[in-house]
Amino acid sequence: MSFTRRHLLKLAGVTGALSSIPGLVLAQKLEKTKLQIAVGGKALTYYLPLTIAERKGFFKDEGLDVTVADFAGGSKALQAVVGGSADVVSGAFEHNINLQSKGQFFRCFVLQGRAPMIGIAVSNKTMANYKSPADLKGKKIGVTAPGSSTNMMVNFFLAKHGLKPSDVSIIGVGAGAGAVTALRSGQIDAISNLDPVLSILEASKDITIISDTRKLRDTIEIFGGNMPAGSLYAPQSFIDANPNTTQALTNAIVRANKWIQKAGAEGVAKVVPEAYLLGDPAVYALSVTKGLEGLSPDGMMPQDGPKTALNALEAYSPELKSAKIDLSKTWTNDFTTRANQKYPDVAL
Repeated sequence: MSFTRRHLLKLAGVTGALSSIPGLVLAQKLEKTKLQIAVGGKALTYYLPLTIAERKGFFKDEGLDVTVADFAGGSKALQAVVGGSADVVSGAFEHNINLQSKGQFFRCFVLQGRAPMIGIAVSNKTMANYKSPADLKGKKIGVTAPGSSTNMMVNFFLAKHGLKPSDVSIIGVGAGAGAVTALRSGQIDAISNLDPVLSILEASKDITIISDTRKLRDTIEIFGGNMPAGSLYAPQSFIDANPNTTQALTNAIVRANKWIQKAGAEGVAKVVPEAYLLGDPAVYALSVTKGLEGLSPDGMMPQDGPKTALNALEAYSPELKSAKIDLSKTWTNDFTTRANQKYPDVAL
């Protein structure tokens, strides 16, 4: 059958009508199908949507061939993208602000977490007599990696209680079994980490938590507003050059966000690798339950989130106040809005 000019015009009209209907966005050719995502502590509940998107095949459904490179902490994952060995970071939103202050423009395009989900705790072995934050002075505090979001949380906590980062020693202990061992063996006196590490140490009564951002109410009380956390972010140049690929990544994460909320802790525990359980499936499931509220249900950035994050960073980094940060360039909800139109609901 041959197509006349009239046929082509009719087809163009139908195509235009379809593309204007929410949720019926025509498939766009991906600029880049094979890419690497760098993450700091993949097994943490903080990054659960990334693992679910990978394990459930959501990236593949979007036409993507994704490799996940796991590092000891978020700062290390960021270095991989800055250095060019990875394309996208799965990491804390606030890095986008710090990067802009240094003249590097990165942008968050989908959230995995709407609360930091980080807890600061003292060792019941070496700090059994802990009474106030002042007792942390001169102590060794374990974080996933220096410069990571767990380190930033320590800095914010110290500043809030009249202490400086130089008042303590920061030690990188990773985000898994190594962190648990470091605390139990007395290598560190306190720890800033996430689940399942926190729940495992809590269950064995090795720690006492002194600051907890796994719940929205506690997070808002601590920071004075919504505090965005785990996200996918990338150099603005990558997003500009690969908008369809960025959309595909967003679609997969939004779908994972919704799947997690629907599946719950038991469903999640059946899908994640056995190594994530750290030898205790029951405690892992409990840690997921504790963290569900802190995970984003839809990938959308709350409107007050970026300013809350900037305020937190300025609390211990006065130089940011003079950096003239343009927060509008650190995030976008454009991709997540379209992803939610495509996946208003998900099946288990």
